[in-house]
Amino acid sequence: MAIRSYLYQDITYLKGVGPERAKLLAGELDVRSVRDLLYNFPYKYIDRTAVHRVNEIHEGMPYVQLRGRIVDYEVEGVGRKQRLKALFSDGTGTVEFVWFNAYKRVEANYKIGQLLIVLGKPTFYNGHISFAHPELEHAEKFKSDACTFQPYYRVTERMKRHNFTSRTMADIMRTAFSNLPASEPEESLPAYLMERYRLCPLAPSLRTLHFPQNTEYLAQAERRLKFDELFFLQLDILRYAKNRKMKFRGFVFSKVGDLFMQFYREKLPFELTDAQKRVMKEIRADLGSGRQMNRLLHGDVGSGKTMVALMACLIAGDNGYQSCLMAPTEILAEQHYATLVQMTGGLPIRVELLTGSVKGKRRESVLSGLSDGSVNLLVGTHAVIEPTVAFLNLGLVVIDEQHRFGVEQRAKLWSKNVNPPHILVMTATPIPRTLAMTVYGDLDVSVIDQLPAGRKPVRTLHYYSDRLDLLYGGMRKELQKGRQVYVVYPLIEESERSDLKNLETGFVAMSEAFPDYKVGKLHGKMKPQEKEAAMQAFLRRETQILVSTTVIEVGVNVPNATVMVIQDAERFGLAQLHQLRGRVGRGGDQSYCILVTGYKLGDSTRRRIGVMVETTDGFRIAEEDLKLRGPGDLEGTQQSGLPFDLKIANVVRDVDLLSVAREAAEEVLRVDPYENLPQHSMIWSTLRQWRGRNVNFSAIS
Repeated sequence: MAIRSYLYQDITYLKGVGPERAKLLAGELDVRSVRDLLYNFPYKYIDRTAVHRVNEIHEGMPYVQLRGRIVDYEVEGVGRKQRLKALFSDGTGTVEFVWFNAYKRVEANYKIGQLLIVLGKPTFYNGHISFAHPELEHAEKFKSDACTFQPYYRVTERMKRHNFTSRTMADIMRTAFSNLPASEPEESLPAYLMERYRLCPLAPSLRTLHFPQNTEYLAQAERRLKFDELFFLQLDILRYAKNRKMKFRGFVFSKVGDLFMQFYREKLPFELTDAQKRVMKEIRADLGSGRQMNRLLHGDVGSGKTMVALMACLIAGDNGYQSCLMAPTEILAEQHYATLVQMTGGLPIRVELLTGSVKGKRRESVLSGLSDGSVNLLVGTHAVIEPTVAFLNLGLVVIDEQHRFGVEQRAKLWSKNVNPPHILVMTATPIPRTLAMTVYGDLDVSVIDQLPAGRKPVRTLHYYSDRLDLLYGGMRKELQKGRQVYVVYPLIEESERSDLKNLETGFVAMSEAFPDYKVGKLHGKMKPQEKEAAMQAFLRRETQILVSTTVIEVGVNVPNATVMVIQDAERFGLAQLHQLRGRVGRGGDQSYCILVTGYKLGDSTRRRIGVMVETTDGFRIAEEDLKLRGPGDLEGTQQSGLPFDLKIANVVRDVDLLSVAREAAEEVLRVDPYENLPQHSMIWSTLRQWRGRNVNFSAIS
């Protein structure tokens, strides 16, 4: 039998599996081949080397292994409430075992007086120790030296109903390894990489991950398998980016002309920070290189990303090309449009808005202007990628990624031209290192890590909801100085009446507490013109307090607003809290963010609130947010949405190993650009196999 054919053999033919179990494994765990089986790793291990005495058991012990005999069985209850109880003794004391189902098999297989090895989790009640559904094994069959650590595999409820347990999986796994040729699986990494990064060989590492002899060997095996996954993930992402740069030529923006210079001299509201200047230099180099730009621009709230994006659009205009800014929501698109119209007032440039709400003659005018080239800069939502939208010469697309546009949607932008436009992806908050290397891993990265001069850090306070004296006192102080206040309520769903009710109740409470001031309100159920009127009234200082849902989260700039009150702050995520805080502190005055919560807070919520009070550093907050939420939601992107289905590596927890793997992948691509060096043959063949088993990576833009 060929070696490769064994690894890729259908598990149906593996001893202990058969057609029924094979169908179960395929349907429940997506395990179809021997290789799939071997890469189905345990989720925990229990040390089977230590045997305790009954008189040594104490509270806090997660698992206990005992050696002794069952001295009595008793069936209690009737019908569905029937259960089997057993008394177990090892000579130092007695404990109770209990089974609630399938207990007849227990009584038949494990007779009173037989010497047994027992593993289970002890519970304590009224001075008695009991074990629910312990694992039993005849002492003469138990081999502690065969596996010092017992692996535990995930099995679904359906598998359990078919008597397919973790132990069943372990038995099948032993059979698979016993048939595996000594040289298999083939090594996937060259010797120099294994030596440099102190990695164990693949085959023994795979075996150790299932049946470890000690914790040291287990840690080494885990590191090797994690490195493999992260290395091939990075190699695929970086290889894709390299090939795209070679394949796609970009429009050459060779000059900085009158449009840019007039804006720079006459319209720039403040001196650019050094970080903004550095990023503009990076973007200009891309635009003039002859290669398509694919760049990620990220920085803290209020760091001036929109200004940089506009200046890139003006360079496109100077070179005879159109630009498009895509926003994820209509509200954000409208806010961007208003900001850009204000910023470019007096310049010879036509800025237009295209969303689902733009209809009739205005829509016709915009579409006509795009096709004849008279519209220089378009701000829009998904409406921009509709087939009816045709540009004369689209040269630059800025994507505001508050939520990620789908790969397919971005690809549609390319179809607007023979050559793809330059792409600048702009994120609302800083990107954690993990995301920069995975979700956005193929983009060149620019960071604005500096706020405009004169900005004072926002002071953040945490009040419990019954301390209205503190809350209203702080608000009143700022209102008396002529400042303005936001009061934000959570709105999980527009349709949730309770959320709107909370806002209405808050509006009444604020109106009663501050009768000398005008209170406005803003929420998603209002008509567009009503929202605009409420926002304009606040901008013109006609209202001093704005009670709102999170529609003011992004894009709004009211320098006179110095207080942000966030009600029910426990219902917001860390990134969202930081975004909301970024709405104040935009003038030169000291600003405040007040987080109002109830007393019942979970550990992760307390941590979120604590981080907000401790720091205003968006880069640290981004990392903390990812740690708190875990890898299940990478900025709205599941880890499973990555190009490879990671079985053991975790891009959040293993970020340091991810950095090392990226470094190794970069070197391989640098020394072997044509993928033909003999010492790398196993790398490229392994990558092809990985890509065949996973969704091919079609990357960003």
